Amino acid sequence: MVFSLDLRDFLLRARVLKLYRQALRTTRRAPVQARAELRHIIRQEMENNRNCSDKQKIRFLISDGLERLKRLDETLDMQGC
Repeated sequence: MVFSLDLRDFLLRARVLKLYRQALRTTRRAPVQARAELRHIIRQEMENNRNCSDKQKIRFLISDGLERLKRLDETLDMQGC
């Protein structure tokens, strides 16, 4: 099965993958005992929305994910990680 993405779909997919990579990189700063759990949660969130095709919802999920990642990053900063 071959499918093609138009430019908007391609860019949206790239944003999702970028968010995923950023989230996984951020987990490296977490305490060792929390890293596996954080990675599991991130992966589960991605899997839960894997088949979403509503572009507006995807944009919302990206925005929400970026906000949550920012809060995680700030929490890790406060903990000195």
